[in-house]
Parts: sequence; structure tokens; C-alpha cells
Amino acid sequence: MAAKRIGILTSGGDCAGLNAALRAVVHRAIRNYGWQVFGIRDGSLGLMDRPLNFVEFDLKSVNDEMLRLGGTILGTINKGDPFAYPMPDGTKKDRSQDFVDGYKELGIQALVVIGGDGSMRILNQLCRQGGIPMVGIPKTIDNDVACTDYAIGFATALNVAGEAMDRLAPTAASHHRVMILEVMGRDVGHIAINAGIAGGADVVLIPEIPYTLEGIAKKIAEVREEGRNHALMVVAEGCKTETGQAVTQLQSGGQARYGGIGQYLAARLAETVEAETRVTVLGHVQRGGMPAMRDRIIASAFGVYAVDLIAQGKLGRMVAWQHGQVVDVPITDVAGITRAIDPYGTLAQTARGLGIYIGEM
Repeated sequence: MAAKRIGILTSGGDCAGLNAALRAVVHRAIRNYGWQVFGIRDGSLGLMDRPLNFVEFDLKSVNDEMLRLGGTILGTINKGDPFAYPMPDGTKKDRSQDFVDGYKELGIQALVVIGGDGSMRILNQLCRQGGIPMVGIPKTIDNDVACTDYAIGFATALNVAGEAMDRLAPTAASHHRVMILEVMGRDVGHIAINAGIAGGADVVLIPEIPYTLEGIAKKIAEVREEGRNHALMVVAEGCKTETGQAVTQLQSGGQARYGGIGQYLAARLAETVEAETRVTVLGHVQRGGMPAMRDRIIASAFGVYAVDLIAQGKLGRMVAWQHGQVVDVPITDVAGITRAIDPYGTLAQTARGLGIYIGEM
């Protein structure tokens, strides 16, 4: 494709490694193709704003410090669907054409979108409506984007959860406690089960596998019989109660988000387990901070490959990490599809093989 001006935006929740991907896109586009690269601020909103909200990148603006910087220098949004955009009077308006018009006004020939499964779905719909050539780069700490083994941000979030386990273990042992670590992940348990295996957990609860309080209590009793005076639990925020109820908290904007399953379990276990219980909720610390080396590498590889796809005219694709290589897949195979933990897959079988209680099928 003879593109000379391309745009790039970050959409959805922030995570570590976004800036590394931005940097890679700019380097590849300018150094190898001589293109102009425009960063669109605040996700899709940057093209909906009037005047347009963007910045033109050059090589000086994307130095190596970006590799170490968390978050996204472009800003991002994880609300405000352009097809049902909330207006000041409380109504919702379809502003999708504003996005398309903004793209045309900026005069770019292709758009690189860095986002999770929800962002891919919405932006793919926007781009199809406006005939906008798009290439996607997957990012999410939840690692739930379909067709890719890894998404940007997951490695860093996992490192944070693993470090938390390492810090909680000696405290649990010192005070003979059951320590519950609640981690993010939305409706999947990638962070939880990986951190649980790596951190020596006794119990790991994930949304994909049901559990019982009796099963948890039985495992804690087994730990005591083996001569240990403490236990470690990891629970994914999207886990429901044993009766199937989601545990959520109301946010300032009126949205209900996952949170509180750790406290719920601690209260219920207090009725059946004779041990002091403490809960740690990692929350947004999993998103921020300096990106892990793996996230920097994956983000850089994704960014380079995305630009090459545009140059080759392979559009409507998402870059993906499969079997140690970067490949590309149709965005239609990804948009709106969640990649969950296989209850009978390698991670689940490994956890069971180590004696970790992960629920009951």
C-alpha cells in the first residue's frame, strides 16, 4: 500500500508496554518507509473532537525512554462508545460519523489501533463503516484477546501479582494466616492461575471453573495436615460466589465493576476455617509501572509487524503472537471474542498436578 500518512491510537484500559508499541510503529514507519505518523489522543475521542486532537511524531519524540514508561503518552479511554456516546443531558447519540469525518480530515491512509477485545470490536465496526484501512495490535493485562498467546501488558501484570505472592508468603507464615490475593482479569483467570502456579498458591479460583467453600476448606485442612501453618489463595476478580452471583462495586460513573470477591470469601471462610484471614486487592497497580522486558519485546515486535502489514496492503488484520512468532489474523476472528482458560488445558492440569485446588468440574 502506498500509504504516506498513518494514524495510531490506544484504546481501552492502559497497561505497561503501550509506549513501546507506539515507539516501534514510529521507528518502522519513518526509518523504513519514510511515512508520517500521527498519534491520535484519547483513543477514538481524538478523531471525534473538533478541532481534532492529535500529535505528529518524529524520531526525536520517541526515544528509548518510551520503552521504560508505563501507561500511554497518547492517553486512552475505556468508555464512551461512539455508537452510543453519552451526552451532557443524559441522552446517547450515535457519533460514529464524527469519527469517520475526523479520519478523513486528518488525511491519513491507514489506522493502527492498539486495544483489547472490546476496543477491537468497536473500532473494527467504526472502520468498516467508514471504509478505513485498519491494523490491530492486542493489548490487555487480562490476556483474553482471541488468537494470540500474549497481549501487551500481561507479562508486567503477572510479574506484579507474582511479586505480591512472594511478599505475602512470609507474612502468612509468620502469623499463621490464610492470605487471599485478589487480582484483575475480568471474566478470565489468566493472571490468577499463572500467578498461583508461580507463587506457590494452595488455592486458585478462576471464573472458568466452579468451586465450593467446602473444597477450599478441605484444601486448607490438608495443608495443615502436611505440617504447614499458613495457606495462600489467589482469586480472580471475575469469580462469582458459589451460588453464581457476581461480586461488584459501584463506581462514581454509575458503572458496576468487579471487585470484592476476596472479602466475600474471607468472610465465608471465617465460618468454616479456624484461621485468621487477610485479603490483599492488587487493583490498578497491575496496570502501571515500568514494563517488563517481555512486554517491551512483544510490543516492539507487534509495532514493527503492524507497519509492515500496512506496507503490504494486508489490512483488516490483527498482529498476534503464536508459537514464538508474530503472525497476523483477520480482525473479524478476534473482535468481541474472549480467550478463556481451558479447564482441561496445560495450566489447569499443572495446577492440579501440584495439588492446587482450582475448583471442581
